[in-house]
Amino acid sequence: MATAQVLLQRFYYLASIQDFPLRGIVLGTLFLACKTEENPQTIRNIINVVDIVVKRDRGYPEVVTDGYDSEYYELKNEMVIGEMQVLRRLAFNVQVELPYGLLVNYLRSLELTDQERVSQLAWNYVNDLLRTPVYVCFQPETIACGAIFLAARECRVGLPTSPPWWAVFDANAEDVVQVAKAIRALQARKVPHIMPLSARELKMHGEGVLDEHVAQMRKEMRDKLDAEMKFASQEKNVDEGDGGGKRSQAEHVDDGAQPKSRRGARDSTSRDHNRRRHTSSRSRDTRHSSYRPH
Repeated sequence: MATAQVLLQRFYYLASIQDFPLRGIVLGTLFLACKTEENPQTIRNIINVVDIVVKRDRGYPEVVTDGYDSEYYELKNEMVIGEMQVLRRLAFNVQVELPYGLLVNYLRSLELTDQERVSQLAWNYVNDLLRTPVYVCFQPETIACGAIFLAARECRVGLPTSPPWWAVFDANAEDVVQVAKAIRALQARKVPHIMPLSARELKMHGEGVLDEHVAQMRKEMRDKLDAEMKFASQEKNVDEGDGGGKRSQAEHVDDGAQPKSRRGARDSTSRDHNRRRHTSSRSRDTRHSSYRPH
């Protein structure tokens, strides 16, 4: 995720969001970051995750896209095109070095690992800076030092000054302060409630009608989902009713056929018994008729 965000910031330093809408580049950078970090994911998983996050943010029904509908293929095409554009603009330079490992080492060197609040704040600041162009403008060492500087200042924890602690970590004092100011500015910045994802939505955002469009889409999608669920419930009730009628009819036929088979078995047994009696009586008559007393 962090690698994808850095690639996204790099790309928009070289291209305009008006020419390359946000949704396609987000999908492309996520797909590319999964490859560069050797954590491959399927196209379908990435599309489903991005789609669910957008729907949750906008209040849409969280229905996973079908892998065979037009919406899925449209997102898939945007992902492939976005990845190609990122590679083209960055000249295939997609290597990203993140400051998380350096941050942990610096905290250990400064003996701040026991200061839980300082460590947690510094980690949070490094995460928050992914929403800014800081990762494009400064080296990872400077970013880690800026996060530690602001976290220690918030917690009123002193840091070594002789020699300066940032100089030991190959950072410049002015750059460290600039990183801290970027964190402060991010905390004070108001983030748009709805981000325009396509060229059409970007135009609506400029006209000030994007919120109304999203509200209308939310209502239409919920109404469509309610109608589909109602139809599915009716079909289920019809199927259960037909199944119950067929079972009752089959049981009725079986109950009627059972006495008939029993009568047939009794009749067959009676005929066999009469036949044996008749045969035995004939054999006795034959023996008596053949006897001749002397």
